[in-house]
Amino acid sequence: MKGIVFTEFLEMVESKFGLETVDNIIESSNLPSEGIYTSVGTYDFNEMVSLITQLSEQVKLPAGDLIYTFGLYLFTSLGKAHPEVIQSYTSPLSLLYSIEDHIHVHVKKLYPDAELPTFKILEKTDTSISLIYSSSRGLYRLAHGLMEKTFEHFNGEADISYQLLKDDGTEVKFDIVQHG
Repeated sequence: MKGIVFTEFLEMVESKFGLETVDNIIESSNLPSEGIYTSVGTYDFNEMVSLITQLSEQVKLPAGDLIYTFGLYLFTSLGKAHPEVIQSYTSPLSLLYSIEDHIHVHVKKLYPDAELPTFKILEKTDTSISLIYSSSRGLYRLAHGLMEKTFEHFNGEADISYQLLKDDGTEVKFDIVQHG
């Protein structure tokens, strides 16, 4: 997993729960990297699992909720780091339509060894999209947070629902209906 995800995660933890919590979760996670990340490095996904698990235990919030919150946070961070990716879109749905064919292509140029989820569009209209999220990592709540923030970024609103197609969250169907 790319280091930028780790560095942004730890920044979110610090901003929401304080530096002491960051130190505590790193210390109690027993990480091969010792919690030292660079944005361009690549680290074992299990380190992220450990950090999220420790955070969940320490702040007494479900891991899924923390992952979703991180998705909201990550959209803003990535938007600041790579504004050119978002600037080429005029609406949240146009951005979501282009995740696979444009945005992930751009991400791969920046981070060639990034392992990204796939998004297969099942159907789309002017006000809705249905797609399948697939990832061996099962971070669909992160994707959900990113989607929510996409609408917020464009001052739009949507109902986003999801259905696990596989119990472990590695395959999830999202239905998104824009309103307003």
